[in-house]
Amino acid sequence: MVNKETEKAKVSSEGYGYDLDNSRGKEKRPKALALLSGGLDSILAVKLILDQGIEVEAVNFTTPFCLCDKCSLSNFGEKLGIQVHGIFLGQEFLDIVADPPHGYGSQMNPCLDCRILMFKKAEKLAESIGADFLVTGEVLGERPFSQKKEAMLLIEKEAGVEGKVLRPLSAKLLPESDPEKKGLLNRDKLLAIRGRGRTPQIELARKLGIVDYPNPSGGCLLTDPRFAERLKEHLKNEKTVTLRDAALLKLGRHFRINGAKIIVGRNEEENKKLLIITERYRISHLETVNYEGPLTLLVGKEELSILKKAAAITVRYSDAPKTAPVKVEYKGKEEQMLETEAIKDEELETLRV
Repeated sequence: MVNKETEKAKVSSEGYGYDLDNSRGKEKRPKALALLSGGLDSILAVKLILDQGIEVEAVNFTTPFCLCDKCSLSNFGEKLGIQVHGIFLGQEFLDIVADPPHGYGSQMNPCLDCRILMFKKAEKLAESIGADFLVTGEVLGERPFSQKKEAMLLIEKEAGVEGKVLRPLSAKLLPESDPEKKGLLNRDKLLAIRGRGRTPQIELARKLGIVDYPNPSGGCLLTDPRFAERLKEHLKNEKTVTLRDAALLKLGRHFRINGAKIIVGRNEEENKKLLIITERYRISHLETVNYEGPLTLLVGKEELSILKKAAAITVRYSDAPKTAPVKVEYKGKEEQMLETEAIKDEELETLRV
């Protein structure tokens, strides 16, 4: 004879992502996958879901242009006892940066297409770990490009996750998500925060006992105006951006000579980083002889006129005299020794990117 209470539990949970475990007689807890940026909003979102008794795992996405602190994310995961997965968005993301279907934000940030890609990746991970829905720390109206209601719904639709995304901080201002409709959590315990002000989040953090969190700041170089100009110049000349390009764009002083890119290290730390990239990708480079100076990379045409200008720039940023010929060693397709004075500042500025 079928137990009526057991049958009732089966029916009520059918299709909701959790079922009665007949072997133990206990209901399996709902499970969420949270997109964790490391900022206060996403930390609060995770805490609110955990406090409703829902099992949580998190995923942190990084790109070649991230400014996030991976160590703080690991510490956060350990404190709350949740697993944090890491996914690097590489060339697939860079292709979007070069030509985003939904355009750029205030600078060179393709936020809509970036979020679509993240949700697609998160959905695949959610399926593999058995998560019932996705959670984000998005706040309605906090970011004018990607966190408007219309943009949020568009992102869900194009990523194929319509209704599967819960935004605990602004849930009461948005249409009910599938997990809310299915009773996987209590909508009354969700919030209605909107706008760019941080006071509600800071107060909530205090109430929840969250004291160690990063100050709000831009976490992506693509929103930085100076870096955005450098990237625009690169795309204008190269049309595409690779992982090598992304690494170089973040370092040094940049100059353009007849289509070739000249990258000059600013200090010892940058010189070391540029040397690693040089060795990995076999990039031609120059250094002054007998004087301390920068490592200078040459990407593109290796014509003699370009080499001479690159050598003169190298001397300009070295400790060598600026009004006397200085030897500069060039290592490229063919090694050679050049001798030149430092380039004049007036001409240098005409070449600067």
